[in-house]
Amino acid sequence: MAGRADSTVLAGARVVLPTGTVENGRVIVEGTRISGSSPEGARTVDLTGHWVVPGFVDMHNHGGGGASFTSGTVDEVLTGVRTHREHGTTTLVASTVTGEMDFLAQRAGVLSELVEQGDLAGIHFEGPFISPCRKGAHSEKLLRDPDPAEVRKLMDAARGTAKMFTLATELPGGIDSVRLLAEHGVIAAIGHTDATYEQTVEAIDAGATVATHLYNAMPPLGHRTPGPIAALLEDERITVELINDGTHLHPASLQLAYHHAGADRVALITDAMDAAGFGDGQYQLGPLAVEVKDGVARLVEGGSIAGSTLTLDTAFRRAVTVDRIPVDDVVRSISANPARLLGVDDRVGSLDPGKDADLVVLDADFALKGVMRKGEWIIEP
Repeated sequence: MAGRADSTVLAGARVVLPTGTVENGRVIVEGTRISGSSPEGARTVDLTGHWVVPGFVDMHNHGGGGASFTSGTVDEVLTGVRTHREHGTTTLVASTVTGEMDFLAQRAGVLSELVEQGDLAGIHFEGPFISPCRKGAHSEKLLRDPDPAEVRKLMDAARGTAKMFTLATELPGGIDSVRLLAEHGVIAAIGHTDATYEQTVEAIDAGATVATHLYNAMPPLGHRTPGPIAALLEDERITVELINDGTHLHPASLQLAYHHAGADRVALITDAMDAAGFGDGQYQLGPLAVEVKDGVARLVEGGSIAGSTLTLDTAFRRAVTVDRIPVDDVVRSISANPARLLGVDDRVGSLDPGKDADLVVLDADFALKGVMRKGEWIIEP
């Protein structure tokens, strides 16, 4: 019997599996999934000298390709999704920024439809429940304390597609909001926070499991006042997000996180805004004006870093070539760990048989050469 026309064998590459890297490996794609055995008549693609790694999973992303997930039309959101797919991100959560409650609820309705049709993996609400002391690129006049009733309102508006809320858990209502989220299987992430070490420990004990872009928008590590960073790094229950663009973090800070938390507790994210994959110029982040110059996004007023223009292929390459993180560890941080946190690791995050055929082809210098999503080439190597 002839093999299926949509069967492909990717042969000769270094393939990164959960068990380690296989030299001269093979990945068999049948239809939309990875297969354990090769049917007769399958097309072979020779990828000698390349790497094949799982598709990237970005759990914190505000937009790209000139489009904003917070304010864009459905078509614009899809443009942003497509832009990141072309850079290897085959699974993406749309992050909002601080806005009026009714506006955020309305956006949740729009984005939830895109989750339901498979274009997005969920919604992340970053703000408005964050600290004015550590607001970053969020409008101070729209910030509010984390009221569990309001958190619930956004969860309901998202119709089961809310994956994560970033909260300053030290604010009134913060701990109760963490408990509410944990009870409903939604990630409570500690971020944009002015919490002490002790307040952070209390939030983790209440059910928080993620540090939103560790180091950024929180008090620095101190020797007498260790603050949230020490609590987040030391606790096995916490996964720390890192923005590896060379602007948000000093390489030594990235190394400290990997060394102290370990590769199984790091999630590489973009925190991308509209300019990712698009270029320098003037943009809006929620209600705030942003200027992107030389690839760095800053608020026009005040100069705060306003998200990034990062794509995950760049984060991957930098982690391996500049930071000297082992490839297997980078794959865990950029695919397996976020997939597990988002509860989608039964389908994505590794190259195991039965999972979606989501994968990225990199050359020997870790430049992106191919992207496949659900068995279809987005970029053919």
